Amino acid sequence: MKFLIAGLGNIGEEYAETRHNVGFKIAEALAEEAGASFNLDRHAYHASFRLKGKILHIIKPTTYMNLSGKAVKYWMEKLDLENKQLLIVVDDLALPFGELRIRSKGSDGNHNGLTSMHETFNTDEYTRMRFGIGGNFQKGQQVNYVLGRWSEEEQKLLPQKISIACEAARSFVLIGFERTMNLYNKTAKKSVTDEGKKTVL
Repeated sequence: MKFLIAGLGNIGEEYAETRHNVGFKIAEALAEEAGASFNLDRHAYHASFRLKGKILHIIKPTTYMNLSGKAVKYWMEKLDLENKQLLIVVDDLALPFGELRIRSKGSDGNHNGLTSMHETFNTDEYTRMRFGIGGNFQKGQQVNYVLGRWSEEEQKLLPQKISIACEAARSFVLIGFERTMNLYNKTAKKSVTDEGKKTVL
């Protein structure tokens, strides 16, 4: 069975290490851990690998965040996938740093990437994994915060948090949405146990 994991972000060096691009970072880590590499293809950078009999396709759209839906739709049609085989990975201001929230539907939360998804697919019924980037900014500074770089403390913790997000993405593929949601929708201070493996979030 095939799956598509789309990490949303913006292309370009000026965006590479910003909070808004954590979807790209998670996609890159997933591919790197599997020994896969990205190649530029239509509307996205694309990588693929096998995971216990499943085939994972990972994309980083080149359409910029506001048109993410265009890239995802193209790859969904190209790979002949249904919404249940799709996982969208995005940043989320409403969650504490590193916290994960996995949902099978819901509002776009004023996230431009999810807004594009809703408008393109005319539905909110697709699985999305939100990665918390916190909301430590002053009034009127939201855009600067989202498009800003991680703090020194966040940079130290980011690899571990991204690794856990990768675990959750693989879990979605291997054991499904429900069980993955129950395992990973935890606060950053709790633990996740998956088949005897314990990881501190």
